Amino acid sequence: MSKPIKVLRRPDVELRVGLKRSALYKAIAQNRFPKPISLGPHSVGWIESEIDAWLAERIAARKAK
Repeated sequence: MSKPIKVLRRPDVELRVGLKRSALYKAIAQNRFPKPISLGPHSVGWIESEIDAWLAERIAARKAK
């Protein structure tokens, strides 16, 4: 059985990765952070598994140094 997809809203993403809104959107613009998905006309969210993968990459990069 596959794991259900979970969508995180921006405040949850901020807490999880330790970045605030401006830093998140700057990293997105530079293709260094997962792009959000549209949830409605004025609402976005991030796929939890993509955020987890991004964090795992950051950890792996630290270990490789």
